[in-house]
Amino acid sequence: MEKELKVSAIKDGTVIDHIPAKNLFKVISLLGLENIDNQITFGTNLESGKLGHKAIIKVSDKFFEDSEINKIALVAPQAKLNIIKDYNVVEKKSVVVPDEINGIVKCFNPKCVTNHQPIATRFSLVSKLPIALKCHYCEKVTTEEQMVIL
Repeated sequence: MEKELKVSAIKDGTVIDHIPAKNLFKVISLLGLENIDNQITFGTNLESGKLGHKAIIKVSDKFFEDSEINKIALVAPQAKLNIIKDYNVVEKKSVVVPDEINGIVKCFNPKCVTNHQPIATRFSLVSKLPIALKCHYCEKVTTEEQMVIL
């Protein structure tokens, strides 16, 4: 069976693959891709043996820091990165949930100070699978089901 390329190749940049299709725009937002001028190609609802349907993002001439990429582990824990140089994959990476998450996730506790004052949220990682985050301020644990990305 011949493989068909659904999204065109890029010369240099980063490919983020294995994003759950429903979380494509969350990943775009987390990485601030709506604010850059680089060529960006994305596809969604592509067939995937692992996920059923997946999304993919290709960003030309952009190489992310690990700290930037690891943010997407909150919404796409199976995401894989391919670093492309001169049309060749030169490095493959997996995302890792960071030990500390700042200003990305809303605390689910309605009484938390971060929901009433202009204070950035701060969480420490309690569990990677399923994701659970402990608020630095109120010490309540926000689970994957309760998580709201800011």
